[in-house]
Amino acid sequence: MFKEERTESHFDWSMLGNLAEGRPNLGDSMNVAVYRLMQFTLRDVLIQRMGVADADRVFYDAGREAGVQFYAHVLTKKGSFPDFVGDLQDALRKLNIGILRVEQADLERLRFTLTVAEDLDCSGLPVCGEQVCTYDEGFIHGLLSSHTGREFQVREVDCWASGDRVCRFEAHAL
Repeated sequence: MFKEERTESHFDWSMLGNLAEGRPNLGDSMNVAVYRLMQFTLRDVLIQRMGVADADRVFYDAGREAGVQFYAHVLTKKGSFPDFVGDLQDALRKLNIGILRVEQADLERLRFTLTVAEDLDCSGLPVCGEQVCTYDEGFIHGLLSSHTGREFQVREVDCWASGDRVCRFEAHAL
């Protein structure tokens, strides 16, 4: 499942397993620090071995695939943009991922400014002057591409780690 060499994704939602069966006592929740421990140590090793640009590409691409899968398997309201956004807001809050707000939406040109407060990846990190939510950029790309059928460029412009109190993303269709 994970050890074969390949160049294309073979991810399948079933790889997440049966959490109710596998964790009957601990359930499906864990501390955010444990998630960040996995994410930031993985990122550190990737940067050591590949450099910052390639590590960022890996995180962005993984986020994009996660966004596609999340759209397909978690979201249920995929008709209108407002229904999609409302469903996404509910899911992100319910799963304790973050609090999504759409600041601007140009549906004609497919240009969006989104914020995420209490972001799983970075809220509460020390200020380091960097935007660190590369995975989230990809995740938003995957969600928007899945919903619109178009490819997107997503860029984080504000981040908790750069001194802001929300993560702000600008997205536009290519």
